[in-house]
Amino acid sequence: MKPLSVAPAALAQPTPQEIALSGYWTALGVAALDRQLDTLTVPPKTEIVVDGAEVEGLDTVGVWILQKLLQRLRGEGHAVQLRGFRPRFSKLIELVDQPRPAPPLAPPLPSTLERIGREAVAAGDQARALLSFIGESAVALAGSIAHPARMRWRPILHNIRSAGFDALPIIGLLSFLLGIVIAYQAADQLRKYGANIFIADLVGLSMLREFAPLMTAIIVAGRSGSAYAAQIGTMAVTEEIDAMRTIGIAPIDLLVLPKILALIVALPLLTFFADVLGVFGGMIMARAQLGVGFEDFLDRFTKAVSVTTYVIGIGKAPVFAAIIAIVGCFQGFRTRGGADSVGRQTTLSVVQSIFLVIVADALFSILFSILDL
Repeated sequence: MKPLSVAPAALAQPTPQEIALSGYWTALGVAALDRQLDTLTVPPKTEIVVDGAEVEGLDTVGVWILQKLLQRLRGEGHAVQLRGFRPRFSKLIELVDQPRPAPPLAPPLPSTLERIGREAVAAGDQARALLSFIGESAVALAGSIAHPARMRWRPILHNIRSAGFDALPIIGLLSFLLGIVIAYQAADQLRKYGANIFIADLVGLSMLREFAPLMTAIIVAGRSGSAYAAQIGTMAVTEEIDAMRTIGIAPIDLLVLPKILALIVALPLLTFFADVLGVFGGMIMARAQLGVGFEDFLDRFTKAVSVTTYVIGIGKAPVFAAIIAIVGCFQGFRTRGGADSVGRQTTLSVVQSIFLVIVADALFSILFSILDL
C-alpha cells in the first residue's frame, strides 16, 4: 500500500538559465510552489531549460502549474526547452500544452449597401412565400366550393361574430366621431362662402367613398388581423398545427378559409354601419355649427351622393378583408421559436395589413379616376 505522504514539489536553479524540477507535482505535493514561483528570477530574454529528471509524480494539477510557469516565461520573451521528463509525463505535458486556437474574430458590421441588399432579398423571399400562401388558399377555397360538404360553417359563423358583431361598438363610435370631425373642420370654410348646405356633399362623399371603408379596415386589421396571427402563431409554437397534419386535417381548411370567408362577409357590413354612423355624426355637427337641419341635410345628401359612390365604398371592403385575413394568417404560420416570435409576427401582420390596405385604396383611387367613377 502506498504511503499517503509524498515528497513535495520543488524547483531550483542550478544555473540562471536552468530550472530543475523535483518531487511530486501532484495535488498533494504542490502546496509550497506558489512562494517558490514568486521568487523565481531568470535573465531577460534568454533560452531557459526546464529539467524534469527528478520529477517523481505528475498529474493534471501539476501540469496546470507547470503550464502557468511556461506561459509566464514565454510571455517575458524567453525561449523554453523541456528536458529530462519521463515519457509518460512528457505525453501529459504535450496534451495540455497544445496551442489554443485564437478566438474567432467578430464579423465586421455590414455596410449600408449590403444591409439594404439583405433586406431586399428577405423582402423578396417573404413576397414569394406570401404568393405561395395565397395560391394554397385559393386551391383550398376552390376545393371547398366544389365540395360544399367540406365547408366548416361553425368556424365561419364564429369568426363572423368575433370579427363583425363584436367590433360594432368600436367601429360605430369612431365613425360617429370621424363624421363630427369632418363636419367641424369644414364648417368654418363653408360658412365664409354661404355654402352651408354643401356640408352634406362633403360628409357624404368623404365618408361613403373613402373614410368609412378605410377606417373600418384599419381597425379590423389591428383588432382581428392581429388576433388571427396570434392564434395561429401560438398553435405553431405549441405544435398543434403539426398535430393537425399528422391526423390528416389540412390547417388551411380549418384555420384560414373560415377566417377569410367570415371577414369578407363581415367587413362590408361593418363598412355600411360605419357609413350610417359617420353621416349621422356629420348631421349633428352640421345642425350645431351651420344650422342645417336633418331634413335639409338628408334632402341634399340624396341628391349629392349617388348609388355608385356607395357601391364603390362597399366594394372596397371585400378586397380589404381578404388582404387582412390572408396577411394575418400568413404571418401566424411563419411563427418560429417561442412567445417572442408570436409577438413579433403579430406586430408584423398589423403593419403589413395596414400598409397593403392603404396601397390597395390608392390603387382603387387611380383605377376609379381612369374609369371616371
